[in-house]
Amino acid sequence: MPKPVVAIVGRPNVGKSTIFNRIVGERIAIVEDKPGVTRDRIYGNGEWLNHEFHLIDTGGIEMADEPLLNQMRYQAELAIEEADVIIFVVNGRDGITAADEEVSQLLFRSKKPIVLGVNKMDDPTLHEKMYEFYSLGIGDPVAISGSHGLGLGDLLDEVTGRFENIIEDDYDEETVRISLIGRPNVGKSSLVNAMLGEERVIVSDIPGTTRDAIDTPFERDGKDYVIIDTAGMRKKGKVYETTEKYSVIRAMRAIERSDVVLMVINAEEGLIEQDKRIAGYAHEEGRAIIIVVNKWDVVEKDDKTLREFEQKIRDEFLFMDYAPILFVSAKTKQRLHKVLPLVELVSESHNQRVPTNVLNDLIVDAVTMNPTPTDHGGRRLRINYATQVAVAPPTFVLFVNDPELLHFSYRRYLENKVRDTFDFTGTPINIYARKKND
Repeated sequence: MPKPVVAIVGRPNVGKSTIFNRIVGERIAIVEDKPGVTRDRIYGNGEWLNHEFHLIDTGGIEMADEPLLNQMRYQAELAIEEADVIIFVVNGRDGITAADEEVSQLLFRSKKPIVLGVNKMDDPTLHEKMYEFYSLGIGDPVAISGSHGLGLGDLLDEVTGRFENIIEDDYDEETVRISLIGRPNVGKSSLVNAMLGEERVIVSDIPGTTRDAIDTPFERDGKDYVIIDTAGMRKKGKVYETTEKYSVIRAMRAIERSDVVLMVINAEEGLIEQDKRIAGYAHEEGRAIIIVVNKWDVVEKDDKTLREFEQKIRDEFLFMDYAPILFVSAKTKQRLHKVLPLVELVSESHNQRVPTNVLNDLIVDAVTMNPTPTDHGGRRLRINYATQVAVAPPTFVLFVNDPELLHFSYRRYLENKVRDTFDFTGTPINIYARKKND
């Protein structure tokens, strides 16, 4: 199940960034006592009582040359579109303002779950002012103080309590879920249509034509698939520039719902930093990954072009050296017939199990060829036993005398030995060390 998305909404200077920092536990958002000081939309991960979620601070969404009320309206609209639960923050010291009422009406009409946080209530004598916020029609207000951390537990209880109504995927576990990620105009929608053989997704040269993630189930050679198209990174009109800030959240949610991720790159434009960020998230989430270089038909080529481009990708994605690279053209359908067989291959790798006796024989051979490391005191790592504890991604546990002795370099060596023996194309591998109980 993908992590729910929680957005913090409210007019400037009500303390949104301070609350965001408190919840994610890091000082990510810039906090200053001036309205609108959060320059970029910030997102992070929050956790409360075993619930994990994405958290968005909408304060960075600013529309050039737009009145403040219009800016706030756009922020609220974006939060409504992206969030599963919305935290509406007001300033308890100021009481209800016209801007608060404007935002509350938008949120109320959205039918999204809303939690009302009345901030800056660190002085108990102010609590009698809480009652006026019932008039916003949002429900029971929660008194909080972002700067002191007061009441945030109550706020998060209310937020996570709304997660129960979030609908999960109901696809059969045999269905392979594929997401296409990448920045606008790399050709994700065109790839979907070309793979399906029909115009199922609107295609345009304007970046961000597809508004929403679209699930497209289909069947091929007796196998069920679902394509999650994440092209919905922008919208028309005033919000065009600002919604690009949400592209990472959209990609994260699609990745979390996927088994296999197609990281789509525009051959004309090459790589940018955001490509690496999104691909890194897919890697960290343990998804199977294929790097798809689209629009290969428009690149001027000689006999070295493909090899040089592939090496450039490898240099940029060092952490993903297991991911196969496929050069395609949605327009001419060049190599498109290879996509689904490769999806099937990496999906099988992602779910592959290694017999315990074979794994332990492999570890013994690896240690014989390259003895385990020692620490400065001369203590040597001793691997007593190994077992695979999970798939998707394949996860192995080594029972050792001291987990601290398993250096990163030796972990990498063992991973390479596992990959040399078994075909784990397209999937990350996790290797953990646990202390053996004597």
